[in-house]
Amino acid sequence: MTVSPCPADFFVYNKELYQFLLSIQHNCRQNNCTKIASISLEVDLVDPLVVFKKMSKANQLNFYWENQANQEAIVAIDAVIKQENSGQGRFGKAEEFIQNAISKISKFALHNLSYTEPYFFCGFSFFHENEQLDYPFYPATIFLPRWQITVKKEQCILLANLIISPGIKITNLLQSLWEKINLINSFKDSYPIFIPQENKFRQAYVVGSEEFKISILSTLNKIQAKKIRKIVLANALDVISHREFDLFKSLDTLRQLHPNCYIFSTSNGKGQNFIGASPERLICISQKRLITDALAGSAPRGTTAIEDATYAESLLNSEKERHEHTLVIDFITQSLSQLGLSPQVLAPRLRQLSNIQHLWTPISAIVPANVHPLKIVAQLHPTPAVAGTLPDIACTEIRCYESFERGLYAAPLGWVDAQGNCEFIVGIRSALIDGNRARLYAGAGIVAGSDPDKELAEIQLKLQALLKALI
Repeated sequence: MTVSPCPADFFVYNKELYQFLLSIQHNCRQNNCTKIASISLEVDLVDPLVVFKKMSKANQLNFYWENQANQEAIVAIDAVIKQENSGQGRFGKAEEFIQNAISKISKFALHNLSYTEPYFFCGFSFFHENEQLDYPFYPATIFLPRWQITVKKEQCILLANLIISPGIKITNLLQSLWEKINLINSFKDSYPIFIPQENKFRQAYVVGSEEFKISILSTLNKIQAKKIRKIVLANALDVISHREFDLFKSLDTLRQLHPNCYIFSTSNGKGQNFIGASPERLICISQKRLITDALAGSAPRGTTAIEDATYAESLLNSEKERHEHTLVIDFITQSLSQLGLSPQVLAPRLRQLSNIQHLWTPISAIVPANVHPLKIVAQLHPTPAVAGTLPDIACTEIRCYESFERGLYAAPLGWVDAQGNCEFIVGIRSALIDGNRARLYAGAGIVAGSDPDKELAEIQLKLQALLKALI
């Protein structure tokens, strides 16, 4: 659809859209209710980060998601409807909220458009309750955005979710939509420009090196006593800068440094953002076909091709790393089987990132019609890759050892639509940004044979790589 610079023409050439909105309003008046009109229109191809920078506000919920490998990015601005909840039933409450909202949505899109499904954006914390009362994110946040901009394979779609009530003026809605289209089109050929500035900062690990190694040794004793097979212990790095962190510059740096990762940012509508570059997909469902990743076992990247190959060979042949990886594969396949799925384990391979490499095994399955994506997310979270085995026991141990709130760290973040399609990542390689303060998170899997010095070095490697993107 071409958008005229004249609003009057926009109304004239979009009579079909106007009639669509009038018919929804007529239904609202008859039933004394409100509905949601979901309107998809093609706009000029823009850099999604520019849209996010220009349109997002600190006092609104928003979500940014970019996967350069898939040539895909999604920007979600402001919430039309939202739910914030906690407790063990949080995934079920979220599913119910989404299903109820879907019943109120009517969609308008031209026949030749792709990516016209409205997405519900979700952020779930690691634990179902926050122990730290002032942690700034709810254990579960789900929202339908007012504006959703999807950039995929050289096509850019604006999806507007508009509340239709008996008394609203349809012409005002169209005016607002026209203005938003013109605004986004004005970003064409714009790219984020960030001027390098000297940034002084202080940093301190939440748990000191010696204290952290003592925790690892204590964990190894429990593993040796057969009380547990694996625990993932995390540490955090607090950074205080002399100026506020630039959220958009950080995201731009992350996407340049980590083109093979999911770059993400989610806000709480109160000024805090949780951002990162995750290498780990929890699940992706497209047309009832599910893909999930077993990602566990790590080694550094080498500075030369020979050194890199040596690290890779050592990782592939390490009994300790392969054992850790197998624990994750077994957990995922058993969890999917319990939901009635028949998981297929694909050939193992290496996932090589800019500063680290992992053992990686993709697992696929066909999803039955009666299994909602959030049921699968609830079943898989937390995997042994971020908690340990058995997860319930491991999570109790984590609460004992870790003195900070994990919050959204190592937790499911993503989206789901009305057709049962979804994509969720695990919020690792991540940081909580709050003005001039940031808390960076990273963890390491402790299994039989783990070396405290090596595990500590692995965590510091991950944290310093993330710090490089922020400063």
